[in-house]
Amino acid sequence: MPGTNLTREEAQQRASLLTVDAYEIELDLSGAQEGGTYRSVTTVRFECAEAGAQTFIDLVAPAVHQVVLNGKPLDVAAVFRDSRITLKHLEAGQNNLKVVADCAYTNTGEGLHRFVDPVDQQAYLYTQFEVPDARRVFASFEQPDLKATFQFTVKAPSGWTVISNSPTPSPAPKDDIWVFEPTPRISTYVTALIVGPYHSVHSSYEGANGQSVPLGIYCRPSLAEFLDADAIFDVTRQGFDWFQEKFDYAYPFAKYDQLFVPEFNAGAMENAGAVTIRDQYIFRSRTTDAAYERRAETILHELAHMWFGDLVTMEWWNDLWLNESFATYTSVACQAHAPDSKWPHSWTTFANSEKTWAYRQDQLPSTHPIMADIRDLDDVLVNFDGITYAKGASVLKQLVAYVGQDEFFRGVQAYFKAHAFGNTRLSDLLGALEKTSGRDLKTWSKAWLETAGINILRPEIETDADGNVTSFAVRQEAPALPAGAKGTSILRPHRIAVGCYDLDGAGKLVRTNRIELDIEAAELTEVPFPANTPRPAVILLNDDDLSYAKVRLDVESLAVVTAHIGDFTESLPRALCWSAAWDMTRDGELATRDYLALVLSGIGKESDIGVVQSLHRQAKLALELYAAPDWRETGLARWTEATLEHLRAAEPGSDHQVAWARAFAATARTDAQLDLLQGLLDGTETVEGLAVDTEMRWAFVGRLAATGRADEKVIAAELERDKTSAGELHAASARAARPTAGAKAEAWASVIESDKLPNSTQEAVISGFVQTDPAQRELLAPYTEKYFAAVKGVWESRSHEMAQQIAVGLYPAVQVSRATLDATDAWLESASPSAALRRLVLESRAGIERALKAQAADAGAAGA
Repeated sequence: MPGTNLTREEAQQRASLLTVDAYEIELDLSGAQEGGTYRSVTTVRFECAEAGAQTFIDLVAPAVHQVVLNGKPLDVAAVFRDSRITLKHLEAGQNNLKVVADCAYTNTGEGLHRFVDPVDQQAYLYTQFEVPDARRVFASFEQPDLKATFQFTVKAPSGWTVISNSPTPSPAPKDDIWVFEPTPRISTYVTALIVGPYHSVHSSYEGANGQSVPLGIYCRPSLAEFLDADAIFDVTRQGFDWFQEKFDYAYPFAKYDQLFVPEFNAGAMENAGAVTIRDQYIFRSRTTDAAYERRAETILHELAHMWFGDLVTMEWWNDLWLNESFATYTSVACQAHAPDSKWPHSWTTFANSEKTWAYRQDQLPSTHPIMADIRDLDDVLVNFDGITYAKGASVLKQLVAYVGQDEFFRGVQAYFKAHAFGNTRLSDLLGALEKTSGRDLKTWSKAWLETAGINILRPEIETDADGNVTSFAVRQEAPALPAGAKGTSILRPHRIAVGCYDLDGAGKLVRTNRIELDIEAAELTEVPFPANTPRPAVILLNDDDLSYAKVRLDVESLAVVTAHIGDFTESLPRALCWSAAWDMTRDGELATRDYLALVLSGIGKESDIGVVQSLHRQAKLALELYAAPDWRETGLARWTEATLEHLRAAEPGSDHQVAWARAFAATARTDAQLDLLQGLLDGTETVEGLAVDTEMRWAFVGRLAATGRADEKVIAAELERDKTSAGELHAASARAARPTAGAKAEAWASVIESDKLPNSTQEAVISGFVQTDPAQRELLAPYTEKYFAAVKGVWESRSHEMAQQIAVGLYPAVQVSRATLDATDAWLESASPSAALRRLVLESRAGIERALKAQAADAGAAGA
């Protein structure tokens, strides 16, 4: 289909015809402080394989003034249509194209985003081009395999700084025109410009053989007091050391800047040498070590992309997983194994968060193979999901266990050397790994990369009268894929460890045996368990988290885990048991009330703060969506009382105290609990060691607003205390959270009936609008019909990022009923939505279906 949605076939045809040599891009951003549009002049040199051929170049722009091909002006009205410029009668060999256009600043986080900081009233710009948004700033052949060099010339307001992929000219030019050196050959989507009066801190990475890489960190001046640059540089240098050793390839670009930018839609973006990162990672208030660990993983993830993604790039978006999975795997591996890492237990975090994300995604109707079938840009835009990132990384971790870590990285080293600054397919990487490992990976690839779905592993154990194990096998199941998913489920080969745990004299669960084995692609695999050996207290399949599979605990193990989950001496087996229990709850195999009992029995002994915070989120979600409706408030009351008890008992000033304070604030419900929040806010109440700082205050205000205890006057007063962009977002969310029909109508109108909200503000309003308290559910009930009346029009009229926020965020997910399913089905039948919108709505529908099943299981447990 013509226009912005480039198809794979169109990209292949264009790539067979063209070789792109170089872009020269001139942008006049001198009016950025005022906004509007800016002049963009693109000159691109490319070669054509066929005389007289026709192709097109991509451009999203309000106006095109001039198109000159090989010195001949073209009729703009005739050649520019549907965000494409048609190029006819190309010459064999070298061609030269010049395009002069007016392009638009955005407030959606796509293209060239413009943000005005309320603190200094200055504009701050940055580009975000993945997947297809370089064409919003300059004319480009917008596909990853048409690499070229890029030379930017930018006119900026006086006193501003311009940062790009190449080093920033120094000193700053007196005429405010910044001319950058050409980049190496890279793809359009990793080019970048960041422009504004940014604050910066500079250092360098000093490597072997005289290597010196300039390092920069940038943020808005209003965040400079909170910027912990030394900690960020430390993580960055750790990554440089570890990646260059493992990849045996020197960092491939001239410098490495990390720019913390406002209103960023993702976590970060791997622009070559100029990584953009959401500035929420500059922490304004006291936070937990889990947040610093997550920031470090993000920093390392983007640094890994400099090799895997930027140096070597996928040919087409079906191999997007290669970029993202590799960066995810290596970032966590670096945290786990790099010398002097602050987070050696990062695989625990991975098992508890990333894999939980993957397991959820893999059970949706939109599940797909890791190597997805990407037909066009619409497909890839909704494919930045838990399979592409977390399942792929899990499978890479398993591949490393299968071929050996040294062999794996030797293959990677050969891959980088063979394909530097080029484009590849999956077969190129697998071929390199086959050579270094001596293993045939074609069968492995077919089972793990080219099929969808998740397997379940269950232990089957028999014992004699003395309690000795007489037989032990692992049963593998391949549950049918969800209705609507493509393909069929299969049994797969797994490399797993079986952990045997017993209680020692101090009451701790310690591993007494470990058996590593290959699970066959069959229903039953025997485990070589030592003969005449007593049955362990806990048998944990997939110990050390080597494979990607849902695991189940047998009845005896589950009983011990329920009583002693906090007594594991290591964090990873605890995390695996927590994960198994959570998955059983989502699947309706463990009642929500029993899951709550497990959490309450063990969370007090959980030392890993990341696991604690995940349990907070999961317990709240389970109670709000998976609990039987007539027991829900009982469970929530029990949970909220527990959060307050743990808050009061936590070590003053500790990470756990901060986490429990936030958990309490998220669900406080009785008058006494809300009075305590109000007292903590106004200073009449205290909890020893608890810093009620800016972010904590907003957490309290948000809950008080949602329960009707904080009105517009209170919200406005809090915003007066925090007159920053973050404060404005918190205030927008709190206003939308108020439990009145007027507040809901105002919030709905601002999102649906107007397209003026910036991306972050729209996200904040949606977050506040959706609440789960009983009175709020009642207020939101009429919006189910309004959602289905509006969502298709929104999808067709808004940019992708803005439309996706609405399609997912405003779906009536809290209205868990058969009526919601029926309304969804009726809309799917009548609306004829695009494939991408259909996918998002089906995913949300699956959440309702799962919640109904879990609620039935919980209700059944009440009567058992």
